[in-house]
Amino acid sequence: MHSLRVGLLKWLIGPLMAANLLGAGLTWWLAWVPAQIAFDQSLADATWALIPRLRVVAGHVEVELSHQAEQMLRVDHLDSVYFVVRGEDGRTIFGDADFPPLREPELFNEPLPYDGSMRDEQVRIISLKTVIGNESVLIAAAETLRKRAVIRSEIMFSLLALESVLTLIVIATIWLAVARGLRPLETIRERLMARAPDDLSAVPQGDVPLELRPVLEALNRLLERTQAGALAKQDFLANVAHQLRTPLAGLRTQLEWVQHKHAEEPDTAHSAALMMSSLERMVRQTNQLLALARAEPSQFEKTGMQTVALHKLVENSVQHFVQEADKKKIDLGFELQPTSVTGDPFLLRDLVDNLIDNAIRHSPPGTSVTVSCRQLPDGTAGTLMVEDGGPGIPPQDREKIFDRFYRLDDKVAGSGLGLAIVRDIAKDHDAKIILGSGLDGKGTVFAVEIPLRA
Repeated sequence: MHSLRVGLLKWLIGPLMAANLLGAGLTWWLAWVPAQIAFDQSLADATWALIPRLRVVAGHVEVELSHQAEQMLRVDHLDSVYFVVRGEDGRTIFGDADFPPLREPELFNEPLPYDGSMRDEQVRIISLKTVIGNESVLIAAAETLRKRAVIRSEIMFSLLALESVLTLIVIATIWLAVARGLRPLETIRERLMARAPDDLSAVPQGDVPLELRPVLEALNRLLERTQAGALAKQDFLANVAHQLRTPLAGLRTQLEWVQHKHAEEPDTAHSAALMMSSLERMVRQTNQLLALARAEPSQFEKTGMQTVALHKLVENSVQHFVQEADKKKIDLGFELQPTSVTGDPFLLRDLVDNLIDNAIRHSPPGTSVTVSCRQLPDGTAGTLMVEDGGPGIPPQDREKIFDRFYRLDDKVAGSGLGLAIVRDIAKDHDAKIILGSGLDGKGTVFAVEIPLRA
């Protein structure tokens, strides 16, 4: 087993020592110090630019600076630039209110450069004291150090490039050493990138160098704990949802009895109707939690899949959704052709229910929802299509709608889990979801293409 550390030391110690002795001192003294002075002068010019904008209005110093002009002062492609103008009493007149306390220069109109920190990042600060009217004010500008770091690196490599043949040898040697030393890391990275997002199995350690084994062992322990936590979470979610079903069913029975018993009492009937509506939402969310736990891709076992008549599944879901559509005066139509797919009947039923429920919920009263299914001409897959008459989905939101708890319209009742369940079930079945617009660009069409396997 070879050692990554030994390999790097073997290739780097000699050239690095020579490069440090020959080039380090000259690089800093000949290039970086003048560059630092130039950066400070540029930042000082920004503070000077604010002085003509200061005016005394009603006995107070104010800054006459448009928003566009302020943005021009802050423009920088690499660094963040901050400004502040403060009065004698420490009051912020202009600029960033969270600017750190300023160091006051001993002389007026003499910039004072120093290092500081702002918003958890190191900055270079120029402080300038001047007089506006009869009041002394402090003007300061700060700039992050990213550009200086880039320039410092460029100066270092530029000067080293001008040195002797030894410098060229050092650069070539370092390149070879880094490429040789990091090759195992690149191999591990490629293996991890090639994994599926839900693959939490241990990373093989067969050909990994000695120094990387503790890292992979720690990573594997983390993956093991993550997998155990995911299993526990899904089991808990499924158990809770399943345990809630029985008491919720009993509560629904009792509420139906109350509605029937007190139908002639308006107040009681109204309260019972509100409770029944809340109960229906709770039942739906419980069912969605259970469906979400069943559909989790990392927990799904494809060994139990079978040939399913998709059109029969849709027919079995008709009655409930016809009643829901009638409540909103929505024309719910079905165009069902014999369609066979391979999958889990329970999960596919959840997929159908969530797509139709989503379409009805987001369609305004008086519109239509059409559910259709058909077999592809080559017989390799079946397609379920649900077309609604809703407002449609903007292109920029078409990926987000499948995220858990994401909702396009907060005014529509729901938990934001329906399409997340659809996405997980489609992934379980290697199905493809196609999202488009309806006729004349109105409404939304969800098409799910589910394979049929031998």
